[in-house]
Amino acid sequence: MTAVMDRGAFILQSDLVEFETALAGFTGTKYGLGVANGTDALIIALRAAGIGSGDEVIVPSHTYVASAASIHFAGATPVLVECGADHMIDPASAAAAVTSRTRAIMPVQLNGRTCDMDAIQTIAGRHQLLIIEDAAQALGSRFKGRNAGSFGAAAEFSFYPAKILGCFGDGGGLTTNDPEMARTMGLLRDHGRDDGGTVVTWGLNSRLDNLHAAVLNVKFRQLESEIERRRQIARLYREGLGMIDDLVLPAGPDNDPDHFDVYQNYEVESGRRDELRTQLEKDGVRTIIQWAGKPVHQFEGLGFKNVRLPFTDLLFTRCFLLPMNTSLTDDEVEYICDRVRSFYLS
Repeated sequence: MTAVMDRGAFILQSDLVEFETALAGFTGTKYGLGVANGTDALIIALRAAGIGSGDEVIVPSHTYVASAASIHFAGATPVLVECGADHMIDPASAAAAVTSRTRAIMPVQLNGRTCDMDAIQTIAGRHQLLIIEDAAQALGSRFKGRNAGSFGAAAEFSFYPAKILGCFGDGGGLTTNDPEMARTMGLLRDHGRDDGGTVVTWGLNSRLDNLHAAVLNVKFRQLESEIERRRQIARLYREGLGMIDDLVLPAGPDNDPDHFDVYQNYEVESGRRDELRTQLEKDGVRTIIQWAGKPVHQFEGLGFKNVRLPFTDLLFTRCFLLPMNTSLTDDEVEYICDRVRSFYLS
């Protein structure tokens, strides 16, 4: 950071180029772009793909509001669908939502897991739809050996501080294998200006600054060890809690050969969720329910009046996050497991 300041190189300079190259290489894509935040990244990807007024984009309601908001601010209509038992977009619900206006599917690679992209690609291929990945929570996760961020026309990542790879403020990224998408997204993030500074289209002011890029370049060196530690914690949770019938845990890191999960979050289900959370709070264990405890379609101010998603509604009476971060020690994870077991034995 001192070197960036000494050079006065704050915007679109070498640190950002280094980060963009690392992002593309890590995800196995041809192009990476740094932008101001993950929401801007999704808007830019949708606009670069030509999605706008009159179009529909299918997205799960079990996601942060930014997924749907990006579709709205690209000028299109978000069509909310169910998640499945793994908390990811339900392919059957997505397929049933396709209409003559549908232009794209936005699979949300949630909690550090990549969706069943075989099913999503089959739907997209059948209906000639684009795939725009919301991979904000999934850097490093894989499905059948392919990285999140490498399946669609473009993909978005978030580098918000709480993410697996986080900067010291808001930050986002884009990946693509399409040179035209990369060129257009590059224009859209910088006021529509080409390499010569000529404005050739309407664009945004959405650039990842070099201070954040410098931080991310350093943190990238520890990313694989960060992921491995999260997978170790997930193993400890499964060993400590897997015998409790009332708890539904995420898939373990070693029992699903199609998925390599990075456990951005550890989202569980309990039929006694509120009682359990209250007891854990008394025991000094903080838990949260994502997104103020609501899926997107339950926020009345967004106007989704006739959306009926019974599985997602039920999930949000049961789901919450146990602590998951690399500051946790093995002893602390064991304490959490002990307190959960004690609750069910009392």
